[in-house]
Amino acid sequence: MQEYDEHAEAIILVKASPQFGKNHGETVCCAGVSLDGHWLRLYPVTFRTLDQASQFGRWDRIRFKCRKPQNDQRPESRRVDHQSIEVIGKLKQSERQNFLARLEVTSINAVKEKGGSLALLRPRNPVFSIERKDDAEVEEERARNKAFAAQPDMFTAAAAIIPYEPCPFRFKYRYDTDDGTREGTCQDWETDATFFRWSKHYGEDVALQNMRRVFGDEYPQ
Repeated sequence: MQEYDEHAEAIILVKASPQFGKNHGETVCCAGVSLDGHWLRLYPVTFRTLDQASQFGRWDRIRFKCRKPQNDQRPESRRVDHQSIEVIGKLKQSERQNFLARLEVTSINAVKEKGGSLALLRPRNPVFSIERKDDAEVEEERARNKAFAAQPDMFTAAAAIIPYEPCPFRFKYRYDTDDGTREGTCQDWETDATFFRWSKHYGEDVALQNMRRVFGDEYPQ
């Protein structure tokens, strides 16, 4: 087994929705930026098995051990020793705008041409939309999540995980860039979590109305 030979720190910007695999069970892919401005893709992180003190969120500054993966040649990718993760601070509200400004790009193709695979894109004319998944798709996701959650793996053999409930909706943005018009699905964990939280408090219809207002109007503004 390869040693985790790097020590790094990063500001977390993205925490994707949990995914399931045969080797590691439920894992989360996270994206952060090192203190010198380089993107890092951190994987696999079995987020829901971390100690509460190590469960980081957006804007948290974390310290960890990692290594470059053998089967992933993307320059930002790192395999993380998830037991080494420490939350050591949080980026102040007053510092966030300047921190993000130095990362912004308006062309995905330009990033790819330089060999990059992560970027902070400033889109133009973003349009938010919501699609309901069909029942069969949701049930398939639920069954797959339940099956993987029941399998012990190298991280969770000693800890039972409640299967992750799939979101019944797909949240998307259509937007313009220097490369043309694009459309993408929101894969950030906080998007699904927002829907579930608001549905619990207000009901599904009001939750969706609020998401259209916040994600469709307020965030683009």
